[in-house]
Amino acid sequence: MFVDHIKIQAKAGDGGNGSPHFRRKKFLPRGGPDGGDGGNGGDVVLMVDHHTDNLKTFFFNSRVKAPDGKAGGENQKTGRSGKALVLKVPQGTIVYREIPKPEQEWSEESGITEEDALEPEDPADIQTATEESDMQLDMVTRTLRMSRETGLDLEVVADLTEIGQRFVLCKGGKGGRGNYRFKTAVNKAPEAEPGEPAEEGEFYLELRQIADVGMVGFPNAGKSTLVGQLSHAKPKIGAYPFTTLKPKVGVIEFPGFKRATVADIPGLIEGAHRNVGLGHDFLRHIMRCRLLLFVVDMAGSETRDPIEDVETLRKELSMYDESLGKQAWLVVANKMDLPESEELLERFRQRFPKVEIVPISAMLGQGIEELKERLCEIVSHRPE
Repeated sequence: MFVDHIKIQAKAGDGGNGSPHFRRKKFLPRGGPDGGDGGNGGDVVLMVDHHTDNLKTFFFNSRVKAPDGKAGGENQKTGRSGKALVLKVPQGTIVYREIPKPEQEWSEESGITEEDALEPEDPADIQTATEESDMQLDMVTRTLRMSRETGLDLEVVADLTEIGQRFVLCKGGKGGRGNYRFKTAVNKAPEAEPGEPAEEGEFYLELRQIADVGMVGFPNAGKSTLVGQLSHAKPKIGAYPFTTLKPKVGVIEFPGFKRATVADIPGLIEGAHRNVGLGHDFLRHIMRCRLLLFVVDMAGSETRDPIEDVETLRKELSMYDESLGKQAWLVVANKMDLPESEELLERFRQRFPKVEIVPISAMLGQGIEELKERLCEIVSHRPE
């Protein structure tokens, strides 16, 4: 089971009550107050774990609660604090909290013209475009899009992108003070203080895979086969549409100990921005990619037109989020081993004269080294 978005209810532990105890012994029938403080409640903490790749843990337990603090005891004994509840989440998890509905309604109009959607901003310099793509998404834009997808009005409270990163989702309540804390020469029978209530709330968790390169294309374009050629990933490959039903990330190794990660995104169809064919479940995973590879069946073996495929994909991405229309991209012309591909490739070059095209045959391994060299120039980096 692969879960990449889910709503959860979280509550931290309440603080323990302070003790109202008075010391009473055989020869001290009227001993003074000696009640101890209550323990603090445990926090609910999200931690990015390298070995966690989705949110399925919350599917079986969507209500989480940290332990309460224990009450104080006699002889000024402090109650035990509740242990923090640490929940492991995958890298790339975004945390949203529901907010009051804004007056302005979401509009489907993205503000990007057809020409902008089909051509990169600076086709002559994809490297510059990838650097611009590294910037964080605008919080307001993400909030509006999440409102459209979930039917809720949400705000981003955390973006967990680093391994080991921690975020306190709900803070535990502070323990109440015992009556010993309040004794004075005048007030010799003070009352104890109750523990503070903990924070709680409903949150929406969304996973967006973090990869340097995201592969986009229609079903059966050959994306999974290409990922297997570029990296050591072993995606499921079949001669039927929608073989890939969840994103997979592989690692490409380059000379000089450089590397890059590539995400195989399930095939998109027309209307994906409206969630047709689970479009939202797939599109969210390319939001963080520095470079988009449009994998196209250049032979038209699925009775598709490569030119129409790219035009449709570009529009779908732009209508889902206008920042995707500005992402750096290039076209991988797959299935060049088939006889129809050369003629269609020539037509494609005439339609997109400024777009960089890398011809390959993922099945036969042709053009893979040339593609790897180009990716090394654009997105490779040394692992930290």
